[in-house]
Amino acid sequence: MPLTPLGALVDVRPLREHPPFRRLWLGSTASGVGGQFGAFAVTYYVWDRTRSPAMVGLVGLAVAAPIVVVALAGSAFIDQADRRRLALLTTAGQLVTGLLMVLVAALPGNGVWAMLGLTATASALSALGTPVLRSLIPGLLPPARLAAGLALNHLSFQLAMLVGPALAGVVTAAFGTAWCLAIDAVTFVAALAGIAALPRTAPVAAAGPRGLAAIVDGLRFTARSPVVRGALIADLCATFLAMPFALFPLLNAERFGGSPRVLGLFASAVAVGGVLASALSGLATRRGRPGLVLLGCGAAWGAALGVAGLSTRLPLTLAALAVAGAADTWAVISRGTAVQATTPESHRGRVAALEHIAGTAGPHLGNLRAGLVAATTSGGFAMVTGAAASLLGVGLVALLSPRLRDLRV
Repeated sequence: MPLTPLGALVDVRPLREHPPFRRLWLGSTASGVGGQFGAFAVTYYVWDRTRSPAMVGLVGLAVAAPIVVVALAGSAFIDQADRRRLALLTTAGQLVTGLLMVLVAALPGNGVWAMLGLTATASALSALGTPVLRSLIPGLLPPARLAAGLALNHLSFQLAMLVGPALAGVVTAAFGTAWCLAIDAVTFVAALAGIAALPRTAPVAAAGPRGLAAIVDGLRFTARSPVVRGALIADLCATFLAMPFALFPLLNAERFGGSPRVLGLFASAVAVGGVLASALSGLATRRGRPGLVLLGCGAAWGAALGVAGLSTRLPLTLAALAVAGAADTWAVISRGTAVQATTPESHRGRVAALEHIAGTAGPHLGNLRAGLVAATTSGGFAMVTGAAASLLGVGLVALLSPRLRDLRV
């Protein structure tokens, strides 16, 4: 059935009809904006004190390594835990860590290694808390609203990316990175309020084994599910091979003067495309073909980043990044829909942990890869070669994963 113009727009019924989801979404949105301030501040802090793209790439490693270790370890008990309580504890820990990062940025001298250590701590807490929150969403929404709820979550993320980096660039230029990190820390209070308002949760009755056996069981389920396996591999091909954010400071310095205000526009351009795609997410969520959308958008992501890597004109670079952001948005929504729709409640927490590894550690490891390549070549070369590798990888997944390609929900 053809969609009407209104049907193409983002479906807001989960916010209107389900108050617990609405409260969680509002708190997460506020915290997401603060998170963009924090991410910008850490990246600029390291770049400002080292002028090394490889060191900027290490920010990605500081984020990714704890995600892989802690998310896997957390999958040993996440399906047996009180998920709401666990989310509250991890978010409170992120608030404390954020305040310590403010202190490091405010003190004189070079605190790069301390900042990287605190970044790793915050990432470890997020690696436990984010899968918990993700696994709560199917319990807050009926199946008919799940895809729309995931689209709204990504709209929240893209809105944060739209306003966060640009404002963070202005704040950094005027007041320094400590103020950006302070804004990030304060917004965790909103996240805590949203989680505290959720209904109390109980462990899943049929969650299966505990400890190491639970981790192995979750990995086996993912490996044996052609849809989940294909969706996560496709995401890794796009992000690990072509993630561009660690290259932004170098590209800005090589081609556009190096101003932090211009640097803020790079991530905001990605978010502009993401917000537009989120606003039109009905085109993706109402069609019921998440696998096909995921693969097509993965290819579009790689092609757009290739254009950005070749461009020496700021408007064209920003436009290409906006197209990449739009493709990424629909890909993430479609990945989440495919994974959630084919995962039973008994494995939802463990699969959410693995999805968090692919969706978060993958990009940060991709930033490390990009930074290391750029350190010996150039920012443009690192972006173009990564984009080409991403296109090849997504193409192979599309060829070898017919169950993902043909999935209907």
